[in-house]
Order: sequence, then C-alpha cells, then structure tokens
Amino acid sequence: MNELQIALALIGVLAVIGVLVYNRLQERRMRRQTEAGFARAGRDVLLDGEGGGMPQDRPDTRFFEPLVEDDGHDGASRFHGRDTQEPHFGDTEMLLDAALSEEDYSRAPTPADEAADLPQAASQPQPSTVAAYDESIEFRSVLKNLDGMAAEAFAEAMGAATAMAKPVRWLALPLGSPAWEEMSPQSGKRYLEVQATMQLADRDGPAAKHELAALCSLIQELALAHGWQVRCDDTNEAAQRAASLDNFCAEVDVQIGLNIVARGSAMLPIARMRREAEAAGMRLSDSGVYQLLDSRGEVLFILSNREPGAFARDNPHAPESKGVTLLFDVPRVPDGVKNFDIMVTLGRKLAHEAGGLLVDDNLRPLTDTGIEKIRNQLAQIYARMEARGLAAGSRLALRLFS
Repeated sequence: MNELQIALALIGVLAVIGVLVYNRLQERRMRRQTEAGFARAGRDVLLDGEGGGMPQDRPDTRFFEPLVEDDGHDGASRFHGRDTQEPHFGDTEMLLDAALSEEDYSRAPTPADEAADLPQAASQPQPSTVAAYDESIEFRSVLKNLDGMAAEAFAEAMGAATAMAKPVRWLALPLGSPAWEEMSPQSGKRYLEVQATMQLADRDGPAAKHELAALCSLIQELALAHGWQVRCDDTNEAAQRAASLDNFCAEVDVQIGLNIVARGSAMLPIARMRREAEAAGMRLSDSGVYQLLDSRGEVLFILSNREPGAFARDNPHAPESKGVTLLFDVPRVPDGVKNFDIMVTLGRKLAHEAGGLLVDDNLRPLTDTGIEKIRNQLAQIYARMEARGLAAGSRLALRLFS
C-alpha cells in the first residue's frame, strides 16, 4: 500500500468518526431539549420545593416512544426506550408511495375544523388547597402538642429536609383551626399537629429504608428537643410500599413520539411550523420547544425540532428543518386518549401543510391502523392507573412522574 492509499484510508476513518461524534452530540442535545420541554410550566401547589433526587436502581423511563410495526402480528405496536438508536431523517423518498397508498394525508382537517378540537392554553394555573397525607404515595412522621408548637421551631428541620433524596411536605393544623395548611416557619402560628411526609417514589426510583429512617430521626430529634409527642410510620412496611409503587410506575411511565419528516431531499419550512403550532394554541418555552398547556398550566404535549436552535426565541427566522417531533408524556396527561387524538390531528395537519410525512421511529408512515394500536395501548395504561387510584394527570400522578 503506497502513501496515497494510506492517506486516503486515514481520511476515510476520520470522516466516519466525525459522523459518529456528530450523531452522538445531536442525540444528547435532543434528549436535553425534550427533558426541558416537559418541565412543569407552573409551580406545583403541593410542593413549594422539592429535595434533590438521588439516582436509584430504577431505569430511566422518561423518554419512551411507540414503535409501530404494521406487520400483521398482534400487539405489533410496542414502546421502546429512547436510549436506543434514534431515527435518522435521511432519504424518505421510498416512503412516499406507501404513505399515499396507506394514508390519504390530503384529508387533513382545515384550521376551522381543528379549532374546535384543540384546547386553549390557560392564562394562569388554577389555585388549589393543600392535599392531605396520602398513604398510597407517602411516608409520615407526626408531631403533636396540645399547648401548640411554634412555627419558627421548625425552620432548621425544614431546611435539613430539603437535602433529602425525596420530596418532603410539611402539613400543619393550627390551634383552633379545623383546616390543614402547608407549614411556614415564618407564619408566627402555633400548631396542634404537624405531619412531615416523604414521597415514596418518583422518576429517580423508590425511597429507600434509610431515607425514610432519616426523616423519622429528624422528627424524633425535634420532638426530643421540645418535649413533643412523636410517631412515625413503620419504615420496613413503607419501604415495601415504595418498591411496589415504583415497580408499577415504571410499567406505565412511557412517552409517545410522532415524527413529521420532509419528503426525499426536501426540507420542512420552520416558519410554517411555527404558525401552525401557535394557531393550535401552543406556546414557545424558554427551552426552545412548543408546549400545549391545559387549564392548570400543565403540559399536554410538546413540539420539538431536530435542528439545533430552530425554535429558539433568538432565532425566529430559522428557515428549514429535516424533521420535528410531537411528544406526549402519558402518565401526566388527563383524558389521555382524547388529548392523544388531538396531537395526532395536529401531527397530520403539520405534515399536510408542510408537505411532509407523519412517521414512526423507523420512518414508517403512521396509518390509521397504527394509530389505533397506540390508542388501544393508551387505554390499557390508563385503565391500570385508574385501578391503582393514580389517575393520569391527577395531582398524585404529577407528583410521582415529575
């Protein structure tokens, strides 16, 4: 092999490495953008502050999308983790004939038809009262004193609890009041009873026994210092509840992604995408994704762009993109099947208006049959959540899947 051949071989190897590195960077960027897009739009009225979560053994199930295989087998529609290989929006020319034969995209609804179906964003999240202790998702430590407990006496303990692995709520019953409220060490009130509750699970995994015991020890030290009555839930039993709850949550914690891609070597017009998203009531978030919010200010689904910075506020005139993705966080969305249908309607409209294709992660056109399979899976997931007492989009679900 002469020097020219060696040089050409080295150039080829470097080019391949460069492409792999670029694809990896794009994958990481998209994952960060998606995670930011599903951040809650408003403050959680149940939790003014959440403790930093420490990673547990539970796998990361936040980024799941359906892979619809229209191959005639039962149950062909399945969910898969987004840590697997993501689609590359390359040549979609071969999909065109299949798309037009399986799905007539020219039947997309008009803006007037769709306006009646798409929910409008709320101007302000609705206020809510404090939620009582819930045994199904919380561990509880209780303090009580008939003469009352000064609010300011809890300041140090509340500060320490913010560093715990799972969110801790402080519920207080003021002397002479029938109504529970969220504890504030600056309130100047005296309380008959105070409950410190730790959430048993979240997307970082279950609360471990030693974490539950740490909260109990904190409360016991506070009681000992002031001569108050104290009791804690059984940590062994609570740890078992936490593991069971986490297992259930992992089974229903999925996301659905619908991709709109350009045909062949064409590109999608970003300005048109922006107009259609905004006409549907979506808002551009600081993270550079469009969000459709419900009346509480919670995210129903998002529209993200595959091209870096294409939806950024400081880049309103980005001309083109090879593809965009609609994402739907299943356990956080109430009335999920209806809202999924709204997302599908918008996806079809975006594809029609931009001259693109609505496809799954294998770049296969999403047909009516494929959509129906996903819808049936959603119905099964929501039925399981209802049976568990954790309705999708409820306050409990929003706390668990945060």
